[in-house]
Amino acid sequence: MEDEQGRQLEGNPDWMSRLPEGLLDVPLWDLAIPGSHDSMSFCLDVSSPVLSSEPFLLRMIDRLFPCCTRPCVYRWATTQQSFLSEQCELGIRFLDLRIARKPEGGGRLFFAHGIYTLIAVKEALEELATWLDAHPKEIIILSCTHFASLTDEDHACLVGNIFTLFGDKLCPSQDTPTLHSCWSRGQQVIVSYGNQELVLQHPELWTEIPYWYADTPDPKKVIAYLEEQKHRRQPAGFYVSGLNLTEDAPYVLLHPLQNMRTMTTKALSLLLSWVSEQRPGTGAGGVNVVCCDFVGVSQFCSLVIGLNYKRLGRPGTLAACLACRTSGDATGCV
Repeated sequence: MEDEQGRQLEGNPDWMSRLPEGLLDVPLWDLAIPGSHDSMSFCLDVSSPVLSSEPFLLRMIDRLFPCCTRPCVYRWATTQQSFLSEQCELGIRFLDLRIARKPEGGGRLFFAHGIYTLIAVKEALEELATWLDAHPKEIIILSCTHFASLTDEDHACLVGNIFTLFGDKLCPSQDTPTLHSCWSRGQQVIVSYGNQELVLQHPELWTEIPYWYADTPDPKKVIAYLEEQKHRRQPAGFYVSGLNLTEDAPYVLLHPLQNMRTMTTKALSLLLSWVSEQRPGTGAGGVNVVCCDFVGVSQFCSLVIGLNYKRLGRPGTLAACLACRTSGDATGCV
C-alpha cells in the first residue's frame, strides 16, 4: 500500500512545463486541466459544529446529538485525502477552496464542507506559495467560494493575504493567459473569487468560475448532465466539469456502511471512461477544468492531462507513456 501511494504521489509535478511547443500559446481555458473537488476536505474536524448554512433540521439534530451527526457528516463530506502540495504533485491545477469563519475561530478563517477544517486558510495558502516557488513554470487556479459567515473585514483580510503571499505571481483578470504569457511575466496564480463586489474592486481577482455538477449519486446521471452542459459552454473563459457524486439523505440511510470514498471508487471506472473520450477547447463540446473526488486513488490527473495531446492530433500520448512505465517499453512515448 505504501509503495502504491508513493507511485501515485510521484504524479505530474511539472506537466505544464513539459507540454509540447504547440500548446504553449493556447489560452488556459482551451486546455484540459485536472482539479480537485472540495480540495481541503482531507482535514475536516470531526469535533466542529455543522455549518450554519446546512439545513435547519441537520443543525438541530447536531445540537442534540453531535456524537451522531458529526461522524456521519465527516464520512460523507471527506472528498480528498492529500495535502494541497501533494495534490499539486499529482498534477492538480484547480483547487476548490470553500472558505468559512468558525463560530469560535479566534479571527482565523478556515475551510468547510459540512463541518470545518483543522487547517486554517493562511496555512494552506502559505503551503501553496512554497510549492509554487519550487515549480516556477506551473500555474494554479484558486477558486475561493461560499464564504460562510465571512464579514467585510474577513474578506479584506483574506484578499490582503492573497496579495501579500502571491504578489507578482497573480495573473490579472484582463489578460488572456497562456503558458508562454504567464512564464514571461512570472505569473503562476489565477484567483477566482466568489464575491463580485470585490472582483470589481481588484483587477487581480477573476469572476467566479462556473462549476457544473449534477447533484446526484448516480454516475450515469452525472455523465448525462455534463454532456448537456458542455454544449452550452461560452466562447471563451474557464469552466469546470465536476465528476463528483452527491449523496442525499435517502442514499445515506440506505448505505449505512458506505462513505464518500466507497461511493466514488465504485463509479470511477465509468466516470474516467467518459473523461478519456473528451477533447479540450473552446466551443460546444470541449472541456476545460475537470474536477474529481479522491484524486490520488486513480490515474485521473494523467488522464485529463493526456487530453491536451488531442489538440496536436496525438491522442493517447500520455496514456502510452503511462503504459511504458509499467512495461519498460519506450516505443509508445513521443
